[in-house]
Amino acid sequence: MYSLLIYLYIAGVKLAALFGHRKARLLVEGHKNIFPLLKERLRPGEKYLWFHVSSLGEFEQGRPVMERLRESHPEYRIVLTFFSPSGYESAKKYQSADIICYLPFDTRRNVGRFLDMLKPEKAFFIKYEFWPNFLAGLKKRGVPTYSVSSIFRKEQMFFKTIDFGYRKTLKCFTHLFVQDNASKELLSSIGLDNVTVIGDTRFDRVMKIAADAKQLALVETFAEGKRVFVAGSSWTPDEDIFIKYFNAHKGWKLIIASHEVTEARLTEIQSKFSGKCVRYTQANMDEAREADCLLIDCFGLLSSIYRYGKVAYVGGGFGAGVHNLLEAAVYGMPVFFGPNNRKFREAQKLKECGGGLEISSYEDFEAKMNIFDADENLLAQAGAAAGEYVGGNSGATQKLLAALNLL
Repeated sequence: MYSLLIYLYIAGVKLAALFGHRKARLLVEGHKNIFPLLKERLRPGEKYLWFHVSSLGEFEQGRPVMERLRESHPEYRIVLTFFSPSGYESAKKYQSADIICYLPFDTRRNVGRFLDMLKPEKAFFIKYEFWPNFLAGLKKRGVPTYSVSSIFRKEQMFFKTIDFGYRKTLKCFTHLFVQDNASKELLSSIGLDNVTVIGDTRFDRVMKIAADAKQLALVETFAEGKRVFVAGSSWTPDEDIFIKYFNAHKGWKLIIASHEVTEARLTEIQSKFSGKCVRYTQANMDEAREADCLLIDCFGLLSSIYRYGKVAYVGGGFGAGVHNLLEAAVYGMPVFFGPNNRKFREAQKLKECGGGLEISSYEDFEAKMNIFDADENLLAQAGAAAGEYVGGNSGATQKLLAALNLL
């Protein structure tokens, strides 16, 4: 049944590509190059570590591990595969991997061909990646295979009375390195005890990002001497809330980095803000200094821009799900976000410690923001709680590599 579903999925992707679906087209084109690339780039006699991620978020979790291994074990070459076109397109020039390509579709034929060519020494599947045929193939070949930074919930198929064989897939892992004790207990309930709690390697990644943050002269000039509110990865429902607030409260400066950087979105945001709003790539120093709002109209700066904030807002919580909260919290400031955050462990933990604030309406945001506006001590306490949460949960990469004797 599973193999039939895979073939139906492949047919669906190809059909969607014919009708112009961008991601499907990228997927089809990318899959054509997998085996020719491996044939060209694989070197006989070299030792390979294989990392597989779904998309960009999982890639960020895998990065600390790959980069530490690159430093401590240069004898290994690293192969990185992606399932998602968005992840692959964003990271295809990543320097700490020797070969980067898509994961072949999970058919038995593809699995055999891929593993016979690669012959990995070890395989690392990041977070939610559970491909039955690939995992069975790795187990059959005796390749040590690890699930890294995975997290489990009781609603998942593995824990249902009728599991349709999904538990068998988990048993293919040599070891599962999970984020929390709840995941370990769930796995134990189905007879899996080859489990260690190490936490989430994303904390190590954001700590590194913060340490390497760029100094941005224009943003420094804009922020100098002022309290700054940084809104990252925002969507229209998010902006309708915080822009309304700052239209009425002029004691703050506002930086907005929308999730989508298109002319239409930038124009929409500017039209809603009543103060002086300038775009990052178009403003000079004097214009930035005098502006009330700095609109980021390019990619790649957000993780460094958060450092200039006193309070952050991370978007997505009124849509599919909140974006990366840790990138903001690592700088020791409270983080606002919308209500769709239940599946995000860091959102729940930030709320518990007082460093994260869930809001569901403008009135909710106004009431909570007014408290910070009026009380610097409470603002500082909430920021410290956020920073301590991130710092206190770093170290998962070290624990993983120590357990595998790869330090």
